[in-house]
Amino acid sequence: QVQLVESGGGSAQSGGSLRLSCVASGFTSSRYCMGWFRQAPGKEREGVAGISSGGTTSYSDSVKGRFIISRDNAKHTAYLQMDSLKPEDTAMYYCAAGDSCLLVPTFKLMPGQDAWGQGTQVTVSS
Repeated sequence: QVQLVESGGGSAQSGGSLRLSCVASGFTSSRYCMGWFRQAPGKEREGVAGISSGGTTSYSDSVKGRFIISRDNAKHTAYLQMDSLKPEDTAMYYCAAGDSCLLVPTFKLMPGQDAWGQGTQVTVSS
């Protein structure tokens, strides 16, 4: 059974930083992509950042230049470093992973073996 466990998040001031982590387990292969979506109240879910098993990354225009996604394949863990945070970054962030995904134009899971984290709240105050 594929599982994702998220950690990190919380509250920050505008201009501050936070880091999210996501540990994956249960994938039968190491060739899976990982990434984060976010959803704010009253808004659609947005693909924020994604990374392939080989390290190719993609970002939404709203976070490009401020967020960095990385992964440690030995630890089955992905990280989302969020810098220069803005109040509009406030949302519930969900880690996602799958054996098939798109990175262009933004991170998107394709049908296949996939999993979602439990979500973690990020709140940025001005």
